[in-house]
Amino acid sequence: MTKKIRIADLPDFDMSRQLKNNDDIAAYVTMVIEEGDAAELAHALGIAARVRGMREIAQATGLSREALYKALKPNAKPRFDTINRVCTALGVQLIARSIHSH
Repeated sequence: MTKKIRIADLPDFDMSRQLKNNDDIAAYVTMVIEEGDAAELAHALGIAARVRGMREIAQATGLSREALYKALKPNAKPRFDTINRVCTALGVQLIARSIHSH
């Protein structure tokens, strides 16, 4: 007989444990961008910023830690300038590419 597993019994998944370097962060941010959910992008950048250290990211962006936490919380709608500054501080860049190849 197969034992049923309850969702409540599963361990919480912590994405921050998967982000070991710039390549991991870039791949994660790219995946989120491809999903097309702006609020999820803010959340993903928040996770990456916490991995790096919110104080370090705040200093690099010129924003306060409080402003970053607010801008990068789930369901936030940060300005493009904020997103760009955080990406730069994380060592990743946003890149546009053609949807259709020729």
